[in-house]
Amino acid sequence: MKITTILISLLSLVSLTVLSQKNVKSLVVVSYNVENLFDTVNSPLFDDDAFTPAGSKNWTYDRYKKKLDDLAKVIGSIPGEQLPAVIGLAEIENRKVLEDLINNSRLLKGEFEIVHEDGVDPRGIECALLYSPRFFKYISHNYIPIEDPVNPEYLYRAILHVKGTGPDGSTLHLFMNHWKSRSGGVAETERQRMIFALTLRKHLDLLLAVESEFKVIVMGDFNDEPTNRSIIHGLSALNKRLNIQPGEYYNLFYDPHNMQREGTYSYRGTWNMLDQIIVSYNLLNQERGVTTGFDQGKIFSEEWMMYDSEKYETKLPSATYGGPEYYGGPSDHLPIYVTFTW
Repeated sequence: MKITTILISLLSLVSLTVLSQKNVKSLVVVSYNVENLFDTVNSPLFDDDAFTPAGSKNWTYDRYKKKLDDLAKVIGSIPGEQLPAVIGLAEIENRKVLEDLINNSRLLKGEFEIVHEDGVDPRGIECALLYSPRFFKYISHNYIPIEDPVNPEYLYRAILHVKGTGPDGSTLHLFMNHWKSRSGGVAETERQRMIFALTLRKHLDLLLAVESEFKVIVMGDFNDEPTNRSIIHGLSALNKRLNIQPGEYYNLFYDPHNMQREGTYSYRGTWNMLDQIIVSYNLLNQERGVTTGFDQGKIFSEEWMMYDSEKYETKLPSATYGGPEYYGGPSDHLPIYVTFTW
């Protein structure tokens, strides 16, 4: 009799556990530098001549179509109960390439909406956001310009700020970034990335002044690593789990970089964690509403996204191009993602 009672109790507990797991809903946020997603049409507004059929890269429709298929396969393969809910993209030429991407058969069921505007980058590559209206309700967006007091004529990519509501009804601010590259030297270009960090920090501080209980997700290709000055001091994004101060943010890719020595981009065989997702602390370990854990920052890679480098004796992301040479891979960056539940 006692054994029967124990068995019934155990079965009831299992049933309740399964039920509670089914009631837990999840969504995935992705950040991905897709390495020069250009169409094949020459634009009179931007310097995209190389990415045309007659250009130096011989960028044909077949190559363009293959890249779209590869990127859709990557995005569609990222773990989750369904396609990602939010996808931040870097190095996007225009709205057309985004429309072609979301209309790929692998992504159609996501029913993605697009946030994108042409910017001032001379090559025409800007940030964009794809989102599923089932999980994120769009309210507004703006591009935050970057002004350089030392070189005011230099044209920087703007930061994309999208405001909406999450599936729990709370206000959610998304910031998609692509900061100044390290071309010319890491130390020599550090000042320019610090301008991005301070500009973004200013806007985050303004949110503190005008809203309460807002939630923030900052993502993108920062061209700096989690332990660099621009991220730690300029943006105040760390890996603190205790004694949190107002205005501090948690970098979900600090520990994978600093402890696991992981990375999303390889420069001459050395991994760099240039792509990151950073969140406000009210998105961490919450009992209710949208939340994630301290260790939920993940890098996505599969064998078919990589190639064996004989020179560096390791597997590296399969790029579309290496200089003028066509390799035919999806991107020279690996995508990153975070799973949120509510």
